Order: sequence, then structure tokens, then C-alpha cells
Amino acid sequence: MADPRETSTVLDPKWDAAGLVTAVVTDRAGAVLMVAHMNAEALAATRTGGKATFWSRSRGRLWRKGETSGNFLRVEEIRIDCDQDALWLICDAAGPACHTGATSCFYRRVEGDALVPVA
Repeated sequence: MADPRETSTVLDPKWDAAGLVTAVVTDRAGAVLMVAHMNAEALAATRTGGKATFWSRSRGRLWRKGETSGNFLRVEEIRIDCDQDALWLICDAAGPACHTGATSCFYRRVEGDALVPVA
């Protein structure tokens, strides 16, 4: 029997033991910008405010992407996967998504044991 989340039209995220879901962020063209985590409060803030808000596991608090840099992520669409345990945020970035200044947090490719910058 299928999980009701898989056929339902009701938003019912399957939070993990820490109360989080993974959130994958892309631009409108589909390029992956970053991956973070959201709790119920972060998802609600994102839905109502239109700017991507996450739960920082290291800081132990909510953080809105761009709150210090100004590089906000304006959310155009939110999708959820089949069993509702991962989110996909399609965003317009106001600047680099990565705190390093790179456009994407995925700016290196794995080659053997080496990390090679992606052009």
C-alpha cells in the first residue's frame, strides 16, 4: 500500500528525527545552487516571505539566505518530492549562492581524490 503522502494533494512534509527536511535550491534554468535544511518554521517563513529561509544546524537558528550578504534567494516555486521528505526551491538569486562567493556551492568536481574547480 502506498504512503498517503505519495498520492495526497495536501502538503504534509515528512520531517526527520530532528524536525528537518532537505531543501535543494536551483535557479530557473535548473542549475543547483545549494542544499540546506528546513524545519516547519523555515518553510512557513519561506512561503509567506518569498525569500528562502533555512534552519542552520551549526548556528541552531533560522537564517534567511542573504541576511548578511544581501544575496537573497527569491523563491519562485516550491516543489516537494514523492514522499514529501525533500523540497526543491526554484529561485532567482540576487548574487552568489555560496558564502565563498561562488555562484553555486557546487563549484568543485571530484576527480579521484582531488577536487577540481568547475569553470
